[in-house]
Amino acid sequence: MFDKLEEVYERYLSINRDLADPTIYSDNERMKSLMRENKQLKPIVDKYEEYKKARSTIAESKELIADPDTDIEFKELLNQEIDSAILQIEGIEEELKILLIPRDVNDDKNVIVEIRGGAGGEEAALFANSLYRMYSMYADTKRWQNEINYVSETGLGGIKEISFSINGLGAYSRLKFESGVHRVQRVPETEAQGRIHTSTVTVAVLPEADEVEIDINPKDLKIDTFRSGGAGGQHVNKTESAIRITHLPTGLVVECQDERSQFKNKDKAMKVLRSRLLEAERQRNDAEMSSERKSQVGTGDRSERIRTYNYPQGRMTDHRINLTLYKLEAILNGDLDEIIDNLIVYDNTEKMKESRYE
Repeated sequence: MFDKLEEVYERYLSINRDLADPTIYSDNERMKSLMRENKQLKPIVDKYEEYKKARSTIAESKELIADPDTDIEFKELLNQEIDSAILQIEGIEEELKILLIPRDVNDDKNVIVEIRGGAGGEEAALFANSLYRMYSMYADTKRWQNEINYVSETGLGGIKEISFSINGLGAYSRLKFESGVHRVQRVPETEAQGRIHTSTVTVAVLPEADEVEIDINPKDLKIDTFRSGGAGGQHVNKTESAIRITHLPTGLVVECQDERSQFKNKDKAMKVLRSRLLEAERQRNDAEMSSERKSQVGTGDRSERIRTYNYPQGRMTDHRINLTLYKLEAILNGDLDEIIDNLIVYDNTEKMKESRYE
């Protein structure tokens, strides 16, 4: 572990030397890249410096204790200082192990969230709407921007399918564990009888892909325009501003209808397509590296049932970490931090078990 820490420390010093060079400002992209790396390494370096300071305290105290001119009372104080520094080091070492876990390269990215009603018909569509509202309210608490790309609604206010973008630093790091099957247990809003039904909704969270990450040949695309239906106002329904893009090699189809401008809808649809293709590539790589997937808590498998929302009991259970909270209303109003924080801690713990640091 300490060899790795020395590497990080030297790299941090090198970055700071480069950033102090005035010529760096002539290369905007390199400067931004170095500043991002500096920001990522600083917490590790700060904690490592705390560690080295505590080790230095122990060494200096032992040296003074060994000095025959040091009186007994002062030696007792020095021994207390050593004991305190040893405890501090133990805590710092655990923190450093977590900080040295390789970061997900996508953590700082914006996300594209896709929600689809599953088993349960209209009731599933109504709950899909509830989940969209939940994520929108959570995004508001983080001051992230939420933009709808495509939505297919039902006549009763439900959502068959919705694709939306959440733009904000760290959005993927907080939302990546939401992918999977969300199950709801409640008396359907569409029925008067008091029987509890179970319905499901699938959620996919994709990191927004940059153009340089996914190279798409324009010849592989079939692009259609159409008049969007449903909500959106008279202008949307009267003009063929909606876009449907089919990626011929994979058969992936992406639609976008939220903007009045055909150009803007095409731009949004291409972002979604790139992200879906990047996610498909990631899943292929993960399948080839099955041992690495053991450290994940469900960041990609859409068939995995990850969570149950039980309305009669007012509880939410996350099945991956056996977490049950009796504050369902608050959760559906966007209070997701306690769930997400627990998922991150669990994921880091599993990754620490697999780490090779001694």
